[in-house]
Amino acid sequence: MPGLFVHAEAAVRELEAHSDDFRSERYVVTSEQKNFAMNDARSMNRRRFMTVTGSALAMLGGGHAFAQGQPRLRIDPTEFQPVPIAITNFLPGSPSDGDVGNGVTQVITNNLKRSGLFAPIDQAAFIERISNIDVAPQFQNWKTINAQALVTGRMTRQPDGRLKAEFRLWDVVSGQQLAGQQYFTSPEYWRRIAHIISDQIYERMTGEKGYFDSRVVFVDESGPKERRVKRLAMMDQDGANVRYLTRGSDLVLTPRFSPNSQEITYMEFGQGDPKVYLFNIETGQREIVGNFPGMTFAPRFSPDGQRVIMSLQQGGNSNLFVMDLRSRSTTRLTDTPAIDTSPSYSPDGTRICFESDRGGRSQIYVMAAGGGQAQRISFSKDDTNATYSTPVWSPRGDYIAFTRQGGGQFSIGVMKPDGSGERLLTSGFHNEGPTFSPNGRVLMFFRDPGGNGGPSLYTVDISGRNELKVPTPGFASDPAWSPLLSSTAGQ
Repeated sequence: MPGLFVHAEAAVRELEAHSDDFRSERYVVTSEQKNFAMNDARSMNRRRFMTVTGSALAMLGGGHAFAQGQPRLRIDPTEFQPVPIAITNFLPGSPSDGDVGNGVTQVITNNLKRSGLFAPIDQAAFIERISNIDVAPQFQNWKTINAQALVTGRMTRQPDGRLKAEFRLWDVVSGQQLAGQQYFTSPEYWRRIAHIISDQIYERMTGEKGYFDSRVVFVDESGPKERRVKRLAMMDQDGANVRYLTRGSDLVLTPRFSPNSQEITYMEFGQGDPKVYLFNIETGQREIVGNFPGMTFAPRFSPDGQRVIMSLQQGGNSNLFVMDLRSRSTTRLTDTPAIDTSPSYSPDGTRICFESDRGGRSQIYVMAAGGGQAQRISFSKDDTNATYSTPVWSPRGDYIAFTRQGGGQFSIGVMKPDGSGERLLTSGFHNEGPTFSPNGRVLMFFRDPGGNGGPSLYTVDISGRNELKVPTPGFASDPAWSPLLSSTAGQ
């Protein structure tokens, strides 16, 4: 079976396959995870690259890799009965590898538990102690503790200093191996490997892509409320590896990832009118998207990364414009005596949803990506005075998430693109700014309790269950989730 190759270099791009055997695989170049401190330009030049090589491990006794057509364990997303899963400590290939093995185990456990779809079993309940992942486990021992799936693994330091990570996922009921992969990486990227393994487990068990190997860009807030410093920051989806991208000398708002996760577009309010910037994550360089008269708001990339759509204020009105990043030409999409803002593309790039008060109150509208007639889709059945804002299209295309204000509450909800099936997932004093995980299954948003406190980030499943706080160094707002960083080839 062809392997998975993930290389960290200067930009994200796809490489051509090297032989006929690799035609179906994807070779992805992703950015190195590093701290882009703006006051240390020298750190930008000290680039180190990692190589992660994943290949399938043959099924024990079978002599062949797990076939894609074999059945997976099925999880009914509507019932949300978490699947009991046993995750054993990743064995150390040498005594010095113990800490990293335990770290990988903990990250995988936390990822699967926080997803709400899995219930990791306390290791104190384990009957069997795995001492060799190349030997099939005694499945009856795992059935006894009600485990439906079992994860085993090993971390081994190689002679060249790299880490070799191996894991196997077992269906305890059938005794079949569901997945087996091995990866090679620089030691500092062990957390990234843990996320990639988590995604493999998630996909094999649910049939859906995972979302653990991804990042979140957000606005870090610190200081007293009347003099709050706001910096652009980025972290892994679980809150680890926080790095600051701006100094905080100017106000930053509405950061959004490009489809290749290598650039961020955001608004900065410094001296004069707000400006829309492009920030390159790898180099730390930024450029102004364009100089526009008046105020500029809510920039967001098109799905192909070639355009940025935004809201430009002209007088008392705001209309939607799109800029081609290659030609820098700008096209006006709306022309109404109203405030049109917060545009978001559908995954196929053919439509946009946006917020507008053209009907008197802020509501959500959908129209063709090139402009034209817009159709209102937000109609509250229980509160005719409710307003809707901050719409964002799911990566799967099935839902539009939004912020709804009514009855003294701010709610985060979802509806279908035609406005049907509205569901409120969570409500509070001030919830705002939903963003979808790469697989469209989880929403992240920020909540501000008011008073002397500040905003924090939370996640909630699109079913409205499993609401969790996301750890951040301080106050945090305006999150935006990146696409999945790695390509999980070798299925």
